[in-house]
Amino acid sequence: MFNKKYYYLIKVQYLGYRFHGWQKQPKIKTVHLMIDRTLNFIFEGKRFKTLGSGRTDAMVSAQEAAFELFVYEPLEDLKGFLALFNHNLPQDIRALSVREVDENFNIINHAKIKEYLYVFAHGGKYHPFCAPIMTTILEELDVELMKQGAKLFEGCHNYKTYCYKATNNGIYDREILTCEIVENTLFTANFFPETSYMLRVRGQGFMRNQIRLMMGALIKLGRGDISLEYIKATLKPESTEVMDYIAPASGLILNDIEFQ
Repeated sequence: MFNKKYYYLIKVQYLGYRFHGWQKQPKIKTVHLMIDRTLNFIFEGKRFKTLGSGRTDAMVSAQEAAFELFVYEPLEDLKGFLALFNHNLPQDIRALSVREVDENFNIINHAKIKEYLYVFAHGGKYHPFCAPIMTTILEELDVELMKQGAKLFEGCHNYKTYCYKATNNGIYDREILTCEIVENTLFTANFFPETSYMLRVRGQGFMRNQIRLMMGALIKLGRGDISLEYIKATLKPESTEVMDYIAPASGLILNDIEFQ
């Protein structure tokens, strides 16, 4: 059994476009794999363990993610460690901060709120450089109607329709604290379209592909394929609908994690 002695919370950001998600998988490049490879190099083979706060899917990025580091020897110079870590990480991963925590901190079970953003534009074929962090929908969308639809997801609902491959044994009654579509002013570049948008979602936990399935429903709403009444019906416990459109992964960004 791993005997944990020193505990550190490290926040990182990464561009997920070339990674197969966070979780380690055999013979596949993932964010967790590259972080552990880098730590193994700078620790020169000394034992350590890392545990992420959650998983992101393939091609999903993070403005702020977090993992816990367990080591046998203390990090005497946190500023120096952070600089060395960043010097050796690949260029699409950056460590933001490191702080010591105690043995009572548990990155999985510790109460936290996550905020996700889904960045999108519509009505045209835009610059290919947008692809890593923005989904572009060729058709014109009714964004004002989509804004109304996003608000329907706020509050306590049954989200079974918005869980990928849901079973009859899952817990689908959950609460979303914030769900809104706003104009994107956070991510900018000279090759971005003049106007783009973000779906902003905050909550304590999300199910597999939940936000991408919610975004898929909002895109269908904006196209005129479904109605506001349809979304309302899918959030009821008796709903048997299965959402058939998962929005592309590359528009999804883990924006923030609040530990309480």
